[in-house]
Amino acid sequence: MKFNVLEHRLVPEHRLLSPEEAQEILKRLKVSMDQLPKIKKNDPVIHVLEKIHGPITEGRIIKVTRLSETAGVFEAYRLVIGR
Repeated sequence: MKFNVLEHRLVPEHRLLSPEEAQEILKRLKVSMDQLPKIKKNDPVIHVLEKIHGPITEGRIIKVTRLSETAGVFEAYRLVIGR
């Protein structure tokens, strides 16, 4: 990959959650995994995270942290799905 999309100023921070963290988040939000918004395994962000963490399997959860002028810090979660 020639360009690391996570270094672009318009791309929010993405972090791969551990399975334990993912279970805590699901419990805290009172949602199931299939209720989370999805991110495809072929997304450029996932490719960059795989270079850092190794292969990311379907079913893992990514935490997306955005800075907003109106909301302050906003956290969202995405479920990794197949292509």
